[in-house]
Amino acid sequence: MAEQLAAGNVRKMKTRLEQPVQYTMLLGGQETPLNPYLGQSLRLEYAGQINCIHCDRKTSKSFNQGYCYPCFRRLAQCDSCIISPEKCHYAAGTCREPEWGETHCMIDHFVYLANTSGLKVGITRGSQVPTRWMDQGATQAQPIFRVDSRHHSGLVETLFKNHIADKTNWQAMLKGSAEPCDLEAERERLVSECQAEIHALREQYGLQSITVLEGEAETRIDYPVLEYPSKVKSFNLDKTPTVEGTLNGIKGQYLIFDTGVINMRKYGGYHLSLILN
Repeated sequence: MAEQLAAGNVRKMKTRLEQPVQYTMLLGGQETPLNPYLGQSLRLEYAGQINCIHCDRKTSKSFNQGYCYPCFRRLAQCDSCIISPEKCHYAAGTCREPEWGETHCMIDHFVYLANTSGLKVGITRGSQVPTRWMDQGATQAQPIFRVDSRHHSGLVETLFKNHIADKTNWQAMLKGSAEPCDLEAERERLVSECQAEIHALREQYGLQSITVLEGEAETRIDYPVLEYPSKVKSFNLDKTPTVEGTLNGIKGQYLIFDTGVINMRKYGGYHLSLILN
């Protein structure tokens, strides 16, 4: 007999770094550990209601993974420079919410290397380590620079984009673990190749603005996956409001069923029911 485990507006899954990562589904304030349900048949049902994850108002369409349109247009956290921090609006004097920018952007960040679908460069606030890496499905990660603002982290990241990827191939990430790589050796290579550009940034913004981190500890991450899919088929709740199948794994912010995968972060604010078949 089917059993409803939880219901409510969904938020991105909580993660806890263990071996493997421990996942918790957040629905309407309820917390449901998911690892115990690996190998069991689950069902997600979308009730047709979306509430903005910021202001909670009902919205017919979700923007930027959970915001209503007015919040999407108004909030600094939805601005384009969140995706392209090298174009920081605070640094340019055009931030929508300068106070938010001071507490979220004008603070120390890390530039890191991660192995997701392969080697990539990324940036994150210190408070988001190692959460950011687990959300991306990284199996290895290592900080390589500490910088004094999001803007400067974006400038450093941009230097590296000419040498390695800055995005994850999510389909490849969901098909299995990437081949292990030597992150410290890759760090040395990249710093050497970008040495002149890094020096120029430090000359422009000050020596304390960008600190090279040598030999930082590498974080290795294992995910609760019983079986990876050979072909990745993604569910769309707007087209198919019921998703069900055997839960074969969880990686990044994806639930991996034997019938397809679903990115839970994409559906922030959607009213869902989680049911054990």
